[in-house]
Amino acid sequence: MKFRTKHKRIRGEIAPDEIFLDSKNLPEFNTQQFEGRLEKAIPKKSIFFLGAFFLFLSLVFIFQLGNLQIIKGEAYFKKSENNTLMKQPIFADRGLIYDRNDVLLSWNTWESTGLDKFSAPTRSYTSLSGFGLLLGYVSSPAKDSSGRYWQDSFIGKDGVEKSYNANLLGKNGVRITETDVKGVVQSENIVSPPVAGENIKLSIDSRIQKKMYDSISSMATSVSFSGGAGVLMDIKTGEIMAITSYPEYNGTILSKGEDRKTISGYFSDKRKVFLNRAVSGLYTPGSIVKPFLGYGALYEGVITPLKQIFSNGSISIPNPYFPEKKSIFKDHGSFGYVDMRKAIAISSDVYFYEIGGGFESQKGLGIANIDKYVQMFGLAEKTGIDLGGEKSGTIPTPEWKAKTFKGDAWRVGDTYNTSIGQYGFQVTPLSMARAVAGIASMGTIPTPHVRLADKTFEAKVTTIPVDKDKMKVIHEGMRMAVTEGTATALNISGVKVAAKSGTAQVGFGNTNTNSWIIGFFPYDNPRYSFAILMERGPKAASGNATRVMSEVVDYMSVYTPEYLK
Repeated sequence: MKFRTKHKRIRGEIAPDEIFLDSKNLPEFNTQQFEGRLEKAIPKKSIFFLGAFFLFLSLVFIFQLGNLQIIKGEAYFKKSENNTLMKQPIFADRGLIYDRNDVLLSWNTWESTGLDKFSAPTRSYTSLSGFGLLLGYVSSPAKDSSGRYWQDSFIGKDGVEKSYNANLLGKNGVRITETDVKGVVQSENIVSPPVAGENIKLSIDSRIQKKMYDSISSMATSVSFSGGAGVLMDIKTGEIMAITSYPEYNGTILSKGEDRKTISGYFSDKRKVFLNRAVSGLYTPGSIVKPFLGYGALYEGVITPLKQIFSNGSISIPNPYFPEKKSIFKDHGSFGYVDMRKAIAISSDVYFYEIGGGFESQKGLGIANIDKYVQMFGLAEKTGIDLGGEKSGTIPTPEWKAKTFKGDAWRVGDTYNTSIGQYGFQVTPLSMARAVAGIASMGTIPTPHVRLADKTFEAKVTTIPVDKDKMKVIHEGMRMAVTEGTATALNISGVKVAAKSGTAQVGFGNTNTNSWIIGFFPYDNPRYSFAILMERGPKAASGNATRVMSEVVDYMSVYTPEYLK
């Protein structure tokens, strides 16, 4: 047993003769190929431990990979999204809005939050009254909860802001920001700078605008009118000097959108705060249509300027449904014999019933010619003003009645009512200011616009053939209305005004009144036309619009005399 043990031990050793044998060949060994070196097998234990080590590392790697990709994959994905490059807007300055005398009406307010120097501005508007519906408001840039802008520009929503949005808008710049997972900006680079929008100068004189609105507002409050509107226009250029509507909203509040209570009040207000009455309000005109019908009657030879018609307070005609009864058409007074000039001045209904629809021996224009002359001056058509939402009116005709009242026949009584601006007649204050400009200028009808010195609009002129001698009669009748008729409140020293008042009965049972005044000045060299409407007041409130305009003209004679020279 000992021999065997020793033998096994000796078998593990190298015999001496093997060493001597290799030493003879030592010079020829290629050591780079490991020749002449002793080799010893790697122990199995080492191989086992090495394999186990690599297996452990593989398992750890697989586990961590699964943890990152499957268990925490969504969380790390969101973090990687935040830790990325972002394209963000650099907001352009929206164009500023000025009145004709460079009074700033709308501008941008940059409110620094201390966090983002590239935050969006807010839009602010003048505190002067009367500009709400003219200037309008904007929808401001807005972002989601992650800070990304889903609306990256101002959008004009009403008034000048909407009509000239493309001009005012400008072009946003672009910046690229790199943020970490916490949203902290690591770096930023401006790719393109912003380009400011175009500034707009309006033809409006803010002094007259404010005065007109304040007078309308005061009258509405004191006499209980539900609303009102006014327009003053340069008849030579079509430039609007003032255009306002009562009640109005605050554009700054709407643009910021923060005062929810006030905004909600605007929507619930029964007076229709968002309605621009000057442009979009349709109203029964009443007697302000009489100068247009009067000119038509003179031009068609229905009556001469000096022929008189007797007005004893009413006319009566057989009732088509009850022949034994009479249909009575009343006047607002008994005026005796009146000619064209006096009929306009005192606003005799009987006179215009007869020259409109005819009576006994007096021939009438007839509804076809009434429609012709009303349309000639554009009373019920859109004017083409550079403000949105304009409405076209209605002229009562047999076709209109058949459509509206399901085939009901047109009767002479309908012509009578149309002759004094009642029945289905509807117009806007703006269309009346434009129409009376055609009378003042002897047939030249401009296109109204609120942008100053806009040659494109100034070139849009409608010219109608006018017999100046006959139109002069209408001028004289309107001047007489101021000196001794229904518009004496406009008989102001320092400026001669020609005008025509109107009272339209509205509401169920004619319980309310629309009060109107239209006209032009200076009388000897007409330059401005105007229209004032006071909406839905007490039945007895007939001359209130005239008093509003008298305050405006009186103000102009003192504070803006340059327009009256």
